[in-house]
Formats: sequence, C-alpha cells, structure tokens
Amino acid sequence: MTAVPVPHLVVDRRRDTAETVTLRLEPVGEALAEFAPGQFAMVHCFGRGEIPLSVSSVQGTGGLAHTIRSVGAVSDGLCATRVGDVVGLRGPYGTSWELEPARGQDVLVVAGGIGLAPLRPLILGALAEPEAYGRVSVLVGARTPADLISREELEQWATAYTGVTVDWPDTGWHGDVGVVTQLLGRAPFDPDRTWAFVCGPEPMIRATARDLAQRGVPPERIRVSLERNMRCATGHCGHCQLGPLLVCRDGPVVGWEQAQPLLSVREL
Repeated sequence: MTAVPVPHLVVDRRRDTAETVTLRLEPVGEALAEFAPGQFAMVHCFGRGEIPLSVSSVQGTGGLAHTIRSVGAVSDGLCATRVGDVVGLRGPYGTSWELEPARGQDVLVVAGGIGLAPLRPLILGALAEPEAYGRVSVLVGARTPADLISREELEQWATAYTGVTVDWPDTGWHGDVGVVTQLLGRAPFDPDRTWAFVCGPEPMIRATARDLAQRGVPPERIRVSLERNMRCATGHCGHCQLGPLLVCRDGPVVGWEQAQPLLSVREL
C-alpha cells in the first residue's frame, strides 16, 4: 500500500453502457499488493483528482480492472481515457467480501445497478470452484435494460442461477420488471446454509438485507458494501464516518448485524 499514486497503463477499455466504462490496468513499474474482491483503490486521473473505486476484476481473475460510471469531473476524465493512457492507483484499501467462510454453503449475490461490478470477482471466484460451494445465485436489478452491466457474462454464468429485473423496460425487454427483492422467492438457496453478498444503492441494500433476514438468513451471514465520501482512504480525515465506523478503514464490506443499526438512522 502506498500514499503516492502508482502509474498504471490502460491496456483495455470496454464501454459497458452509455455512462459506464471498464478499464483494465497494468502497472508501469512495481505492482501494488494483490487486491481481494470487495476492496477498493483510490484511482487518480492526472490533472483532475482521485476517487475511490472498487475492483471489478482482480489480478487472479483476468487482471486488475475498475468499472467506472461517469458522474463527475474525475470519473468523466477516467471514462474518457484510452488504451495507452496512464492513471494512478493507491491501494488496496478496505475490507473484502471474504468468500472463504462460505465454502460448503449456498452463495447468494444480489446487485443493484453498478453494484454488480464489485461483486463480479466474488462471483467468478465461486464459479471457478463449483465443488467448493453449494448453489450459486446471482440476482441483478437495474433502472433500464440499457443500464445493465456485464450482460453478456450474466448469460454465460450457466452454472449459477441468474435473475434480472429492471425498473423501466423498453420495447424489447421480456424479463422481470420491478425491484430486485421480488426475485428472492425464486432463487434456490437454503437460508440456514447461505452466505449473502449485497451491493447497490443504499435503499436497495436495506430492503434486500431485511428481506433476507426475514427469510431466515442470519444477519452475520449477510455482507453488504457501504458507500460514503472517501478522501484519504486511510482513516485519518473522517469524511467517510458512519457512526462509529470509518468506511474506508472498517469497510466498505461489513456484516449486516453491524450495518443495520447504522443504516436505520435517518441522515446518518
């Protein structure tokens, strides 16, 4: 881990949606420590600044990559980069999804929008060892069909149960319409032997985690990824404080038993 951005070359660029781009990166010189699924980097766009971005691919599953949605000056600059450009990375930071405790258990992944990107390395890790896990289910919600990321991969994950729903269908959409929690009743998981991993907008996280707990999944087996305004990524500036937590240091991935009382407080 370093406090100075390490130069990384953009070796591949894929446009996922009108607003989203995935960049695969390789170090120009010495490599950073290996990232774990769920961790994040501070990604620096030279001349604009840096933002926290969870990894959407790690060194062991296709190379280091970040999926970026264009929502501000820094993310706009990163999305505009081309193959051959150089960006800076600091990290790895934060906690990971910790797939290892789920061995021998069912794995349930629930993603909202671009929240599928940080969950992608975990999904690939579970699918790479089918004998190590029970049933793997991937449930995804998006605003519209055009906002779905990793759509081709969803179709290729044949060994997993996949379900996709959108809020606003277009004329070519023949799938489910509505919130992602409506898919939980169809997913083949045993609450007593399931580990659940949830990432997306905060209202979606709250609704999904509460539904899972009501269905019998123990809160300590529900892992969620929190998002707050991170500046330093080292727990010093306090910008990402959520109650007693500093999300950059104590998160972003935490158990629902820890997150639930904090996310139930309005404006916290």
